Amino acid sequence: MKLQRPKGTNDILPGESEKWQFVEEKMRQVFSDYHFSEIRTPIFEHYEVISRSVGDTTDIVTKEMYDFYDKGDRHVTLRPEGTAPIVRSYVENKKFAPEVQKPFKVYYTGPMFRYERPQAGRLREFHQIGVENFGSNNPATDVETIAMAKAFFDALGVKDIKLVINSLGDSETRTQYREALIAYLSQHLDQLSSDSKRRLHDNPLRVLDSKEQADIAIVKDAPSILDFLSEASQQHLSAVTTMLDSLGIAYQIDQNMVRGLDYYNDTIFEFMTTIKGKELTLCGGGRYDGLVSYFGGPDTPAFGFGLGVERLLLVLEAQNIALPVVNSLAVYVVVLGDSANIAALKLVQSLRNQGYAVERDVLNRKIKQQFKSAEEFGARTIITLGESEVASGDVTVKNNVTRQSVNTTLAEIEENFDDVFEKVTK
Repeated sequence: MKLQRPKGTNDILPGESEKWQFVEEKMRQVFSDYHFSEIRTPIFEHYEVISRSVGDTTDIVTKEMYDFYDKGDRHVTLRPEGTAPIVRSYVENKKFAPEVQKPFKVYYTGPMFRYERPQAGRLREFHQIGVENFGSNNPATDVETIAMAKAFFDALGVKDIKLVINSLGDSETRTQYREALIAYLSQHLDQLSSDSKRRLHDNPLRVLDSKEQADIAIVKDAPSILDFLSEASQQHLSAVTTMLDSLGIAYQIDQNMVRGLDYYNDTIFEFMTTIKGKELTLCGGGRYDGLVSYFGGPDTPAFGFGLGVERLLLVLEAQNIALPVVNSLAVYVVVLGDSANIAALKLVQSLRNQGYAVERDVLNRKIKQQFKSAEEFGARTIITLGESEVASGDVTVKNNVTRQSVNTTLAEIEENFDDVFEKVTK
């Protein structure tokens, strides 16, 4: 049997992993500016954490979860999304307690798992970046979090992004709208796709999000949820749009946007871009004020979003946005002969202890091959260490681009390399 990675997974190899690190570094910089802190939750959770919060009728639960019984006969699942585990953690660790500063603002990044047909930007093991903000029902929280997502895309240089928003209202809104939507869709039952027929009574709002052409034509004339908003939800949406206008953030309202999870209420949003004529969602999220209490915590308003890292990297590549792959060396030590092996070991460790990125030859290769390695690694300087250098203690530090050199000693380098490095690289 040929051993290879499981279908729908990827190896992130050197040369690519640096791009991931750059994206994650920008994430931490931008999110920290908005006073979010990192949270890390387990990769697997009890099945009920996901099934109850995401919704028993969603595709995630009915088709896509990697769930199984462990050796203790506990029903567990690899996490398919980030919000439910973080809400579970928020409640379990009592972050709602009075002594904890509110709002409680966290971000996360890590692998998620869904069993679905692999395709470009959509894998069975994929990686998400997301944020959750607990404790504020102020519309400014919605807008600040949306603005933070935009700031992240701007920091990466993503072009041609479009913000789309909608409101799912409160429970009163959705109860009335659900009845009106079922009544409308029932008139077109024969034309609906099989998935939409199945969802009609269990989760009719998901029909609005169908990608089937027959369904798209039908929902085009469906009643708008915006016509059913309660007064409180109307005021919330109005405040959000006013605040977006005040920040100069352009947006469109899409009354058929519903998002794929059951826990949302009021504001939902997506950032989109167009690649090769196809519209892609980069990021999505919204408000979920009932989820904390659903997990046994107190009534707690909350807002968040998530985005797929693989898709983001595909968009950056399609838009010809080059991410810096910083992996250059300060020093490459050319080692000539076994007699220089221990001296080279001591030298590279001394330089690393002084904060320099250093590599050396450990394969006893010819000098020409070693110089080639120094070129490929982008080494700024080269130190050649052979039997004569070890015996005398005198070495030459050479600039690998200009070929300028400085004569020094091993003792001086090990004591303080800064002056030598500055001279040879200036």
